[in-house]
Amino acid sequence: MFDMSPKEYGDFVAARAPGTKPVKNVLLAFLVGGGICVLGQGLTEGYTALGLAEETAKTCSTVSLVFLSALLTALHVYDDIARFAGAGIVVPITGFANAVAAPAIEFKTEGFILGTAVKMFVIAGPVIVFGTVASVVYGVVYWICTIL
Repeated sequence: MFDMSPKEYGDFVAARAPGTKPVKNVLLAFLVGGGICVLGQGLTEGYTALGLAEETAKTCSTVSLVFLSALLTALHVYDDIARFAGAGIVVPITGFANAVAAPAIEFKTEGFILGTAVKMFVIAGPVIVFGTVASVVYGVVYWICTIL
């Protein structure tokens, strides 16, 4: 087994890898992601009914979704939902909250500074950096296109 060529090893792994069910995965992601959107809209409507301005209600809805995601991460429930729902729970803002909360919780035993604070943005940090760079590049290209 250790004297395999890369092609033989690839065939060996492919024969033993579990198959994927793309239709099921897409449907679950759509339903769960849509459910999160419905929850967010319901929160917004609820906050508006309590008398908050629409923009403030939207902000409170976003904060509530982030809080719920972090809470589910801390209770070790988020990973179970993610295994079931796939991208449906990982892609929205809930996934970003999980990406920040999970490392912070995992490394809390190393202390507040060297554990929680340092590890909090291990996963989310590159997303923030590349998102910021991409938005700057897009802004510059847009600006150039508008002046020509």
